[in-house]
Amino acid sequence: MSGRRRQPRVLIYSHDSFGLGHLRRCRALAHAICEDVDDLSVLILSGSPIIGSFDFRSRVDFVRVPGVIKLRNGEYTPLTLPMAIEDAIGMRASIIRHTAEVFDPDILIVDKEPLGLRGELTDTLEVMKERGVHVVLGLRDVLDDPDLLLPEWRRKNALPALQEFYDEIWVYGLPQICEPLAGLDLPASVTRKMTYTGYLQRFADRTSNLELPPVSRDRPFILVTPGGGGDGEELVDWVLRAYEHDPTLPHPSLIVLGPFMQSERRTEFIARADALADVEAITFDAHMESLMARALGVVAMGGYNIFCEILSFDKRALIVPRTVPRREQLIRASRADELGLVTMLRGDNERRADTMATALRQLPQQQRPSDTVVPGLLDGLENVNILTRRALERQSGPALAARRRA
Repeated sequence: MSGRRRQPRVLIYSHDSFGLGHLRRCRALAHAICEDVDDLSVLILSGSPIIGSFDFRSRVDFVRVPGVIKLRNGEYTPLTLPMAIEDAIGMRASIIRHTAEVFDPDILIVDKEPLGLRGELTDTLEVMKERGVHVVLGLRDVLDDPDLLLPEWRRKNALPALQEFYDEIWVYGLPQICEPLAGLDLPASVTRKMTYTGYLQRFADRTSNLELPPVSRDRPFILVTPGGGGDGEELVDWVLRAYEHDPTLPHPSLIVLGPFMQSERRTEFIARADALADVEAITFDAHMESLMARALGVVAMGGYNIFCEILSFDKRALIVPRTVPRREQLIRASRADELGLVTMLRGDNERRADTMATALRQLPQQQRPSDTVVPGLLDGLENVNILTRRALERQSGPALAARRRA
C-alpha cells in the first residue's frame, strides 16, 4: 500500500432482528459523522429487510445480511430463508467478518449487542482488535429493567466482552434520565469507558417533497405511530376506538401503521380509518422526521427514536409504552413523564375508548418538552462527532501503520 493517507472509514453493526429502531439510530449516526468529517465513509451492516427503503447521503452505504426475527417465546428464526437458525447465524457471521476485513475500518461501532446476535460478531471483534481498530459499543438510554438485563447479559457473556473488546461505550442519553447499565455492578475498568452523549437530535429532510394525506393536509393533525408496527396493534386499535366513540374530537389523526404490522390487522385498521372522517391510515413513510415536524402532537409507544424526535421537534406527546417483552419503553416514559417531557398513559388497563378520547382532547394543551430545562439533552450527535474525531486522531498514527502492515 502506498504512503498516501487513506480516507477514514467507520463500520457500524446493527443486528436488526425486528423493528426500525436500530436501523434509524445507526442511519442518524452515520449521516452526522459523515457530515462532520469531509472525507469519511460509513458502511452499515444490517439485518433490516427494509433498509433499502431509506435514503442515504453520499459516502454512506450498507450491506444487508440475511434477516432473522425474534419470536414471542424469545427464540429467533430466519425471516425468509428456509434453514435452521444456526445456519442463518453462521452465514451472517461469515458475511460480517468478510465485510469488516475488506472494508478495514478505523472505527467499529456496535449497536446495543456486545457480541452481536447470538454471538455472531465474536470472530469479527477478535479480528478488529488484532488489527488495532477502535471498537465502540453504542447503547440507547434504556436497555431493560436491571433485574431482567443482568441474567440476560450473563447468559450472553456480554460483561466480559465489554472488558475484552471495547475501547469505549457511548450511551446515547443522559444519566439523570436513565442509566442503561445500572445494577450490573460493572468493574471500574468498564465504567471508565462510558460516556453519556445526550440524545441524538433529528432533523426534517428539507429536500423531501412530502405529500400529506388529505385529512392532515390543511389542518393541525395528531401523528400516531407505533414504530415498526409489529407490536403496536393495541395502540392503533385504542386510538381508532376513541374516534369511533367520539366523532367530535377536534383534531384529525394521521396513523402510520408501520411496515412490520400483520397484513390482516393493517387491512382492518385502514378500513376502519376510511370509515372515519378525521382519521387517515398509511402503511409506512421513510421520512418520519418530516411528518413529525408538521404534527400538532404525537401519540406513540415511546421507543428511543420516536422519543428523540419528540424532543428534537419539541412536540407535545402522549406515550403508551409496551411492557413486554422488555420494560424499556415503560422505564423511559415513566422518567420522561416525571420530568414533564411527555405524558404517559398506561396501556395495561381495560383501554377504555373514552379514556383515550379525553387524552387526545387534552394533548394540545400539554406543555412542550422545551418547557423543562435539561442541560445537554440533545447534544448527542455533536458529542458523537467529537468522540469520533478523537478516535480517528488516535488511529492516524502507529495503529493505522500497524494495520496497513497486517
